Amino acid sequence: MEHIITPKVEYVKLLDRFTSKKPTLGTLYLTATHLIFVESSSEIRKETWILHHHISTLEKLPLTSAGCPLLIHCKNFRVAHFVITRERDCHDVYSSLLRLSQPVDYEELYAFSYNPKQKEMDRGIGWKMINIREEFQRMGVPNVHWEQTDVNENYEICNTYSSSLYVPREATKPTIVGSSKFRSKGRFPVLSYFFKANNAAICRCSQPLSGFSTRCVEDEQMLQAINSSNPDSSVVYVVDTRPKLNAMANRAAGKGYENEDNYSNIRFQFVGIENIHVMRNSLQKLLEVCELKTPSMSDFLTGLENSGWLRHIKAVMDAGFFISKAVAEENASVLVHCSDGWDRTVQVCSLAGLLLDSYYRTIKGFMVLIEKEWISMGHKFSQRCGHRDSDPKEVSPVFTQFIECIWHLMEQFPCSFEFNETYLLEIHDHIYSCQFGNFIGNSQKERQELKIQERTHSLWPFLLEKQYQYRNPLYKPSAINTVLKPNTAPFNFRFWCGMYNRFDRGMQPKQSVLESLQAAMKQKTELEETVEDLNQKPLHPDESHFTLNLPSKLSNEEHSPQTQDSTEEHKNPLANGMEELVETISDGSEEMENVLDSSLMHQSASNHSDSLTLNKLNAQGDEEHLEICPNKDEK
Repeated sequence: MEHIITPKVEYVKLLDRFTSKKPTLGTLYLTATHLIFVESSSEIRKETWILHHHISTLEKLPLTSAGCPLLIHCKNFRVAHFVITRERDCHDVYSSLLRLSQPVDYEELYAFSYNPKQKEMDRGIGWKMINIREEFQRMGVPNVHWEQTDVNENYEICNTYSSSLYVPREATKPTIVGSSKFRSKGRFPVLSYFFKANNAAICRCSQPLSGFSTRCVEDEQMLQAINSSNPDSSVVYVVDTRPKLNAMANRAAGKGYENEDNYSNIRFQFVGIENIHVMRNSLQKLLEVCELKTPSMSDFLTGLENSGWLRHIKAVMDAGFFISKAVAEENASVLVHCSDGWDRTVQVCSLAGLLLDSYYRTIKGFMVLIEKEWISMGHKFSQRCGHRDSDPKEVSPVFTQFIECIWHLMEQFPCSFEFNETYLLEIHDHIYSCQFGNFIGNSQKERQELKIQERTHSLWPFLLEKQYQYRNPLYKPSAINTVLKPNTAPFNFRFWCGMYNRFDRGMQPKQSVLESLQAAMKQKTELEETVEDLNQKPLHPDESHFTLNLPSKLSNEEHSPQTQDSTEEHKNPLANGMEELVETISDGSEEMENVLDSSLMHQSASNHSDSLTLNKLNAQGDEEHLEICPNKDEK
């Protein structure tokens, strides 16, 4: 709180960049964790909450006749444009937010003060919810070819890897140690995913310190051990995710890539994903296109093409698909690396695993995938996401690109994922929010030193408690063991409006009817639960048998005068930008209980002679009848 100069500013205007409506007038509040804008409308209290850690850039624009503009860009792609009447107030808010959004120490992050009033035992259970060892056991590891090693138990060999790693049984400790000395940052080849259908494996590491001619016998033995661990194939693909020119430039600095003449039975492949600096600039150009107020079609498409963003997304998808295809169709094991093995490598390894394994396409499985590939194996979340005030050149949208690749897969395979778009956006928001400890720090070792598990809470239990919000209504569990084969032709990639424009009031960013279907299914479930509860309740002795029919629309004004007031018109945007008008009940279960209670009173006053008909919404237009008979013999 010591960084807050002015905690409250009145008569602030919030502009909407996509509509010509009058600016919204309200009051701005600064708290220790959030910037809150409360609208002054007397009809309904509307609030806009912006987490300080979500703020990416602040810009105080030149003074105008209306006041002093303050433009806020967020890491989750919200853009807030405020106009503050007094320039002094604007400067105070700007200065406060500048310090609050760029903490210096880890202890200043939200996770260390966030208190959900959870018992200490529950906090510990939450952190143990994801177990990497159990995940490898699910894959069938350890086995005759692969084993767990404690060689990095105290992070002595590689301080950015996990303490628990899996390597070929043939690889001795001297081989592992020698290979680690020949690999950048000591990141020697380790198992990422085991495809037990054919014993093929995906392994990951960093680039070799080969220069133009340097060799390492132990590293060559390590790759031979990976090859020997797959009896069904005589070759190992070595996939360098960098463009060839970048890798050759690294050779001049004493690093580089494997020489096929020195490694027996390998096939080398470049896949050409650009580095973090290119990706950061590409995203910035994309966001500039998103902020165009009234672009022509030509301006928008030209800007989108010039940003190169979708081209980069396609490159990551192509690489992931290449690896999964080599494993599933050629029975070949694959070794993947980039420069240091924690950016492009993790993108394509986790994407390939998801294509091969349907478990990672479930709500819980996707958490396991992120924990296994991203968190435990040293993706530098705090640097890439800019959690603290540090070198801006280390910030890059690596995880954002991975999330977008998953969304593109969901668009191609809408029945193959248990989760929906909201789930992806929720996880993406919390990567930057620092509300939970999962993504704080740059390695497992660093998190242990910060005592993350003892001092913060895990995101995963929080998401599982709300998993009904993230369920895809089109999901078919029967698609188990199906390997996805996406079409990566250019026409399958499009701008993700739901990510980059979802906070803009003046437009409808949602691109499918799945959310409308999900809302209808949720309401149906609530009504069915209410009916089940009524079945369990004993009737008063003098109450006679009655039948309750529930047709497709819930709007009986005579029996429930509150229904009309509590009904609101909810516009569900369709894929083509049109809006579907749907009547929704603000609180399905509570309203339903009110309706049923008032209906029973009406029936009692009429000597139980009338049957009650209530109308219930069915988003698909067909009617569903449910008959309730409290007397079991008459069911």
